[in-house]
Amino acid sequence: MTHVLFICSKNRWRSPTAEQIFADHPGIACTSAGLSHDAETPLSAELVEWAELIFVMEKEHKAKLSARFKAQLDGKRVVCLGIPDNYKFMEPALVKLLQTKVTPHLPR
Repeated sequence: MTHVLFICSKNRWRSPTAEQIFADHPGIACTSAGLSHDAETPLSAELVEWAELIFVMEKEHKAKLSARFKAQLDGKRVVCLGIPDNYKFMEPALVKLLQTKVTPHLPR
């Protein structure tokens, strides 16, 4: 079982959508969090340690993740999806984009 973490800014639209889409994907356990202090689920060192594969939505998320959780990121794979904050929760265009960009990185 691969532990997958999806990260965006406030954990309101993009990362929770990804978590919901991939919740039943075989071979993975997933959750989501946000980097902002006022995120629905704020990112913690424990979540970063739990994850084996981390998806961030934007380059700035990767930079903030690296700055705040450098020690916990040792040996982790971090993938930047390049998905801007232009979508609402479960918006069909976001769902399709996530399926296209995330699926190739998941275990088969």
